[in-house]
Amino acid sequence: MACLSQFKIHSRRDAGGVDVGIELGTNVGIKRVAGGGRHGKSEAALRATRHLFVNHDNLRAAIATLVNATLRMRDPLWWGNGTACASDSKKFGSWSSNLMTEYHARYGGPGVMIYWHVDRKSVCVYSQLRSCNASEVAAMMEGVLRHCTDTTIDRQYTDSHGQSLVGFAFSYLLGFKLLPRMKRIAHQKLVKVDAGDQVPACLEGMVADKPIDWEIIAQQYDQMVKYATALRLGTAEAEQVLRRFTRGGPKHPIYKAIEELGKAVKSVFVAEYVASEGLRREIHEGLQVVENWNSANTDLFYGSAGTLPGSDKEHQEVSMLSLHLLQSALVFINTLLVQSVLKDPAWQKKMTGADRRGLSPLFWSNANLYGTIDIDMGRRLDLDLVA
Repeated sequence: MACLSQFKIHSRRDAGGVDVGIELGTNVGIKRVAGGGRHGKSEAALRATRHLFVNHDNLRAAIATLVNATLRMRDPLWWGNGTACASDSKKFGSWSSNLMTEYHARYGGPGVMIYWHVDRKSVCVYSQLRSCNASEVAAMMEGVLRHCTDTTIDRQYTDSHGQSLVGFAFSYLLGFKLLPRMKRIAHQKLVKVDAGDQVPACLEGMVADKPIDWEIIAQQYDQMVKYATALRLGTAEAEQVLRRFTRGGPKHPIYKAIEELGKAVKSVFVAEYVASEGLRREIHEGLQVVENWNSANTDLFYGSAGTLPGSDKEHQEVSMLSLHLLQSALVFINTLLVQSVLKDPAWQKKMTGADRRGLSPLFWSNANLYGTIDIDMGRRLDLDLVA
């Protein structure tokens, strides 16, 4: 994992922090890292480094610094501009003694979920630990609002579980476009603007009988903006807001207004989704990037069968963020390596449009995943670190 040695997890200029980062990011354990390298650090010293320096806040700061550096040094000619992001969750095994551990109805077995936000060129801007029954719509909105990087997300790709009427409404109010991959697109309904609108014969059965209630949207608009502002400023969490509006019982007028706004935004999206092959291709390509990120999770986080260790949330979040940092370092170095090759005009001429679309810095065949971990803090890759 020489790529991680390009960065420091803490202020001490030695290999201890990098060793601890690799231990947590690969889940192999401090004892194995202490005995598997020639860095001269004892197990006790590595455990002290973990206790004193490697925590949630420091890892978040390191990830933000690394992601921003990657975004700054990326050549737009090859990678484009990072304004679109895909999000998806992955189930990880978890200790039964951890209060976050729940049984997952879809994937089976106990565990927790990690929700990733990855831009279209494989840079993960945010990660969050969630219980198995937590709302994916809330996780999607939290990632867009809390990623703490220099990028601006204006298009958000999700699968069918990451969208809802409330999600469409808040995405409109918060200023980004929600673009889900609709699994049951043939069963989606369009909504008429007015009751008197005529439905074309080709759309028979696809349009709901009841039109959008614009009056209640106008009545509750100020309240909807208030909730959207609370989400943007961080005074309310998306999970709390969605739980308030999706619980059973009679619907609150604000919830009715949010649903009606969501119907309008969703109808526009469904019409575009059906009509535009380019949009469907864009969404599928975006979601393939986050699927590739999840594949890297499986290979890199191989220790203890990929089970997140720890009996509390803090330990699991540190492991999650260490994995995030490790993969981000891999993407950073691979981006530099690819750009150094593509500087050659001969390679530039060989690149077709299909090659450019398939270009990705998320590959790990060049990384030593197993065996001896030997870190030399005095050696650097011969790369032009533009960032």
